[in-house]
Amino acid sequence: MISLPMRFLFFAATLMLVCSSSLKAEEAAKLSEEPITEADREHWSFQPIKRPALPVIKNQAWPRTFVDHFVLAELEEKELQPAPEAGRTTLIRRLYFDVIGLPPMPEEVEAFLADQSPHAYEKLVDRLLSSKHYGERWAQHWLDLARYAETDGYEHDKVRPDAWKYRDWVIKALNEDMPYDQFVRWQLAGDVIAPDNTDARIATAFCLSGPDMPDINSQEERRHTLLNEMTSTVGSAFMALQMGCAQCHDHKYDPISTIDFYRMRAFFEPAVKPVKNRSVTTLASLGKPTAPSRVMIRGDWRQPGPRVQPAFLRVANLEEQAVDADDSQQQRREFALWLTQKNHPLTSRVIMNRIWQHHFGRGLSATPSDFGVMGDLPTHPELLDWLAAELMSSGWKMKSLHRLILTSNVYRQTSRLDETHPAINAWKRSLKADPDAAMLSRFPRQRLDAEVIRDAMLTVSGKLSDKTGGRGVMPPLPRELRSTLLKDQWKTSENVEDHYRRSIYVFARRNLRYPLFDVFDRPDANTSCSRRGNSTTAPQSLLMMNSESSLKCAQELAGLIWDQAGEQDGPQVELLFRRALGRRPAEHELRDMTGFLQSQRKMLAREQRSAGDLLIPLSEQPVKNAYAGAALTDLCLAIFNTSEFLYVD
Repeated sequence: MISLPMRFLFFAATLMLVCSSSLKAEEAAKLSEEPITEADREHWSFQPIKRPALPVIKNQAWPRTFVDHFVLAELEEKELQPAPEAGRTTLIRRLYFDVIGLPPMPEEVEAFLADQSPHAYEKLVDRLLSSKHYGERWAQHWLDLARYAETDGYEHDKVRPDAWKYRDWVIKALNEDMPYDQFVRWQLAGDVIAPDNTDARIATAFCLSGPDMPDINSQEERRHTLLNEMTSTVGSAFMALQMGCAQCHDHKYDPISTIDFYRMRAFFEPAVKPVKNRSVTTLASLGKPTAPSRVMIRGDWRQPGPRVQPAFLRVANLEEQAVDADDSQQQRREFALWLTQKNHPLTSRVIMNRIWQHHFGRGLSATPSDFGVMGDLPTHPELLDWLAAELMSSGWKMKSLHRLILTSNVYRQTSRLDETHPAINAWKRSLKADPDAAMLSRFPRQRLDAEVIRDAMLTVSGKLSDKTGGRGVMPPLPRELRSTLLKDQWKTSENVEDHYRRSIYVFARRNLRYPLFDVFDRPDANTSCSRRGNSTTAPQSLLMMNSESSLKCAQELAGLIWDQAGEQDGPQVELLFRRALGRRPAEHELRDMTGFLQSQRKMLAREQRSAGDLLIPLSEQPVKNAYAGAALTDLCLAIFNTSEFLYVD
């Protein structure tokens, strides 16, 4: 016999179930969407892309490329002047870090300074864009968007054995200057567009690169989560729209309905078939729909609502095209083609804004993954449209747009000016009127990304490996950090050369970022990251000054200098500046640095430290004076910690 309390609980549970079912039916019946109006499409990013005419400018002598016309016109309207051109040593360092993510070596700087031909700068740009290191640098920008990692995340953070193939594909595609429209299509439907091409199949890993929980009890819930995350990422990465906001309810600000979200999701549903305890990697091209696509009420996988058919996002579908194919695979192919057609208002605008962002530290719109109503308006809307139109007319070739930007006078501007410069008054007016350089009255100074800082330290110390591709490598980690992981989640690579590989090849574990990457704002790969943070924190300085990797890099750099410059203070300081900072030291810097070496030697000798307590240079030549060697290591470590090393002017 059921007791009274149990009867009451049974009745309450039954009532809740009935009410929930009634509510579900009521919500499904009421589910509808507002039509797209002309007012919805008045927003700047939904307007058709038209190449604007070059604006009228007063200073006809200043522009080098079409880019300069648009920026100069805005400056002249505000009665501002562009900054003078940066010096050659500044420009080569800026170009190297921007294009290939590595510092120029002394011989490369000297060769550029000695080249007095009229097109020396343009030749340098072309050489760097054709370097294999270009793809390694610019792939990282894309991998941030793709939430790339080599593990699933969550509690067990299981390794994805083939994830690295997607990373290598991105590098290869960028180095070969794959047209951006093909780059997009392959990542969304490469398995259908080129079914016999292995690279095309690998490219679809973009869709499934986010976090996953293969061991979850409900594989239906897992599939729902994967599909919603994928749909949200496709919307933000390629169209700069926050589609994810519409998975539970109509978007609060943009004309994107919940039905819009699930229509777009329907393109991918037949290609996602998770298997328990197995990581998903690429889309399943042979997938057949197992069930009709439905709207999930309130985004809840347990509340399927009305059926939906795949359809293009209404607000961006300016010509109101319909999906023609009946076959689910061809429908996804149609979606990829629709997204990359020339009359699409978003795709080319979005990628050009991202390219501009990585050259200048900020996009023409400062919200690179939100071109919606709540996103920032572009500072130079006509320039953005001109670049978007130019990208499409050039066959979607990104390198040609890189070159256009890199050779412009806007890019060549200085980021700082000496008080004695003739243009100092105009400079001060620009600082006041354009404090954050949003109007590009000067080149915006930028901090190096985490991976570039590590690669720069390895490069200047002569240790960076030239090996490319393959599975992610695991450099040594502090014992205390390894102890926080499950067993064998970080096995230090046995091949010592792997410890010196470029940072893009360092194993990307979702639940543990390499320490230097962590403190310098590398994203965690759990969501698509369009713009990294730029924090300034105490742990950054502590790591740069005290970590084993920093100390070893300083010893290796000191060893290289000891071998090449000998034991004299002056030549040591000269070579240190040329390798680490890309320039020769000024007279007062040479005097101060040699003075530091002398005083540091005396201090170490006075303290009578043993050789085991000193940071002796790791050189091929014997270091006879341990105190002199340790002083040089200390100076190398200090240079690693300067703003000039960590920032690009």
